[in-house]
Amino acid sequence: MSVTSGTKSESGLGETIRVVIHALLIALVIRTFLFQPFNIPSGSMKATLLVGDYLFVSKYSYGYSHYSLPLSPPLFSGRILGSEPSRGDIVVFRLPKDDSTDYIKRVIGLPGDRIQVKEGLLHINDVAVKRERLSDFIGEDPCGSEATARVKRWKETLPNGVSYETLDCVDNGFYDNTIVYTVPPGHFFMMGDNRDNSTDSRVLSAVGYVPFENIIGRAQMIFFSIAEGEHAWMFWRWPVAVRWNRLFTIVR
Repeated sequence: MSVTSGTKSESGLGETIRVVIHALLIALVIRTFLFQPFNIPSGSMKATLLVGDYLFVSKYSYGYSHYSLPLSPPLFSGRILGSEPSRGDIVVFRLPKDDSTDYIKRVIGLPGDRIQVKEGLLHINDVAVKRERLSDFIGEDPCGSEATARVKRWKETLPNGVSYETLDCVDNGFYDNTIVYTVPPGHFFMMGDNRDNSTDSRVLSAVGYVPFENIIGRAQMIFFSIAEGEHAWMFWRWPVAVRWNRLFTIVR
């Protein structure tokens, strides 16, 4: 009896190991080629994305570069099955100045575009982007303090018809009047929706123009969201800390 029992135990352990290995391989394939989870650590994309949002990014939307692979081994250059992002897409990319850091911003400029901000108004190829004033944003301060704040909110509509909201913390902010940025071939110009509190392509020394190769994928859906300052692992806080109205919402 003891020999038979031991054999069954070993067989059951082997089956468990195989199931775990198969599950890990499936998860690796999904993460590499389909969807990868990311969380939002800063307020640069408020009010579209909030600190504490967890979202899925589609890896297949723009094809694959070596940054699509776990640990980003430099096995090849360029992209496989590449498809350029559209103006207005929210994308995750590797920071050109430090390719170990992930950023998330909105695509504003395509290769060859001229981008400029004048008196807080975005211009693309010398044409002002349509902008409409909305009611003020009221909530977790997008301007840097920990208090609740009231901030100007705008609806911008890009030349291709994509609309989204932006926040304006201060008039005549540091990047409300910029030089003309000419986007090089094979690169994209990224901006945060929280315009006065976003380090993006306007800051050439920190971000600058983003190579197509550095783009990881497109933000698709918020699958979890917890209030700023809360911890996702503290599940007993979920009833009051989770932003239930943001769960399973499409990112636009």
